[in-house]
Amino acid sequence: MQRSRVAGLTLYDYWFSGNGWRVRTLFRCLGRPFFIRWVDITRGEQHEAWFRRMNPVGQVPVVEDESGTFWTESNSILETFAEGTPLLPGGHLRHQVRAWLNFEQTWVDGIISRARFRRTFPDVVPTHPMLFDIWNEEGQRALQTLDAHLASREFMVSDRFTIADIGLYAYVHVAGEGGFELSRYPGIGRWLQRVSREQGVLPFGTDPEAEGARSERPD
Repeated sequence: MQRSRVAGLTLYDYWFSGNGWRVRTLFRCLGRPFFIRWVDITRGEQHEAWFRRMNPVGQVPVVEDESGTFWTESNSILETFAEGTPLLPGGHLRHQVRAWLNFEQTWVDGIISRARFRRTFPDVVPTHPMLFDIWNEEGQRALQTLDAHLASREFMVSDRFTIADIGLYAYVHVAGEGGFELSRYPGIGRWLQRVSREQGVLPFGTDPEAEGARSERPD
């Protein structure tokens, strides 16, 4: 892939990725100019040499800054670029933000997003039906935990919008695509509505900064 320098940040991403969505959302919330270059992970583009030079792990998203430095791992990107802003508080509140982002990686990204991807792209990674039953049980447990936490709170941490909300909203708000019934969780439902109204939060498929069309996207 030919890479060229552009003003602002360059985000290497895949349109279906919640990990990429959260980085896009953060930059929009912060008013940081950025440009998206799509990487087709269903065709293995993330394993090509040009991409591995940016991220040896072979995962999106990757952010390239104006100096040519590469930033990887979506939640680490959230913390790095939110530093010094209201989206990342200090002290014990920061610990709570990080704790919820760690929860997200294990229980949401590791389970709910996996079920969502496998159901949407069954030919990319063949999956035994029994795994969906296991993921459903574990994913419901994660959603129950979130619903209980949000029963008496407006946001994940300290009743204010933070990167904890951005990180969790990414895959939770599309959990239905993984076979999870969000209607069973009123606390989550109210929280999803609040987060959706925050400046910079756009629907999953709305990417005005993207280069070209998503020709690989299914109808």
